[in-house]
Formats: sequence, C-alpha cells, structure tokens
Amino acid sequence: MNERERRILEALRDKITELSINMEKMKLAEYVQLLEQPGRLLYVNFLSGLARGVGVAVGFALLGAILIMILQRLVMLNLPVIGGFIAEIVAIVQSRLGSPP
Repeated sequence: MNERERRILEALRDKITELSINMEKMKLAEYVQLLEQPGRLLYVNFLSGLARGVGVAVGFALLGAILIMILQRLVMLNLPVIGGFIAEIVAIVQSRLGSPP
C-alpha cells in the first residue's frame, strides 16, 4: 500500500468516525427504534399533542385576561373616542363570561 492510498484510507476513516459521532448526537438509532414501534409512536404523539393543546389554551386564556384588564384600564381613562368602543367590547366579553354557552 502506497502513501496516497494510506492517506485516502485515513481520511475515509476520519469521515466515518465523524459521521458516526454526528449520528449519535442526532439520536438516529432511538428515532428508528421509535418508528419500529407504532403503538409507542402514537402514544408519544398523543401526549405531545395533548400538552400543546393545553399550552395553547392556557396561553390564550392568559393573554385574553391581560387584554381585558388593559381594555378596562383604558375605559377608566375616559378617552373620548376609544372609551365607548372599549366599554362595549368589555361589556360583551363580561356578559359572555357570565352566561353559560
């Protein structure tokens, strides 16, 4: 084996080592194992979807509450044009919250 072939083999070995390290970092084996178990895949996706849904609901509720508080404070400032409009919005929201759907 000459010098050129040895350098090519060393470069190839280095690339293979780098590729295997990157595959370990990506956790590719765990992903393939998960794909081979459809029941577990469905379970994991169900739980993640449930968590996302709860997160969206809680986030929307918090942002809505903050928006209503800001609008109520703006109504208290008695702004001539915006005050009446905001008062109507707050009244509509409060009436919806007070009555069952």
